[in-house]
Amino acid sequence: MIAPGQRRLVLATLRYVGWPLLALLVYDITVVVLYKQGYLHWAALNLIPISLLGSVIGILVAFRNTTSYARWWEARTLWGAIVNNSRSLARQVTTAMRSAPGASASELHEMQRRMIYYQIAWAHALRLHLRRQDPWDEIAPFLSPSEIADLRGQKNIPVAIQQWQSRLLSDMLDKGWIDMTKWRAMDESLNDLVDAQGGAERIKNTPMPRQYDYIPQLCVQIFCVVLPLAMGASMGWFTPLGSALVGFVFLALDKIGRDLEDPFDNTVHDIPLTSIARTIEINLRQMLGETELPPPVVPVNNVLW
Repeated sequence: MIAPGQRRLVLATLRYVGWPLLALLVYDITVVVLYKQGYLHWAALNLIPISLLGSVIGILVAFRNTTSYARWWEARTLWGAIVNNSRSLARQVTTAMRSAPGASASELHEMQRRMIYYQIAWAHALRLHLRRQDPWDEIAPFLSPSEIADLRGQKNIPVAIQQWQSRLLSDMLDKGWIDMTKWRAMDESLNDLVDAQGGAERIKNTPMPRQYDYIPQLCVQIFCVVLPLAMGASMGWFTPLGSALVGFVFLALDKIGRDLEDPFDNTVHDIPLTSIARTIEINLRQMLGETELPPPVVPVNNVLW
């Protein structure tokens, strides 16, 4: 996610749509020069209702961008729910559990640590699962070597970790660490986390329909090609300026929609999964009473990962 920083509008614009905009400007200059030399008088499209065409394409691109942003914002909302439910589960584990008959305080703390470390490992595993990356280095500090070995044969690692959490909750209930009411509350927190994971996987595994990507992009390109031909007769040598300014708006809108449509693609336009997962880790380890905590993720070159 691009974090707020110094507002270098010109530089940011050139980096964002620089090459398409430069290509459009070169094309506009070429068209107006050829037109002034008398080679393109036959291609002048003075009668095309360019403003009406631009309005229709603008509506199409805006509709696509709204859909893309809705996917991006839903992804952020789901991960906000993951943060809240992770904290709730850790709070329940650290405050509602009691030592089983015959168990010591150290055994209670170890049981709490194991449950919460499962949740931290789950958050990191889900982040990397959505980004199609290997999770082993990130989850190794929170799981035993034997558990890591067991996970290597799993297709969906976050689901496997949640299965362990559910079994651990059942063991707690059977051994008297928690009662049925507390088990039900913790199990509900796990269910909410499963729902959030399913929503995130739905976004990841359901790409935008290709028509939403191809048709608006094609319309924008056609509009940019036609624009200087329609403006040349009336604007003359100022055609490149007017065409480039109008074309920039459409090129930028088209690129914005394509950048936001996959919020888990591990690009600068993603939601900041690394930062969110690190926040979960810090909060949950702090609930365990740990003091040696990792630092929060900070933006690098105005990008928060």
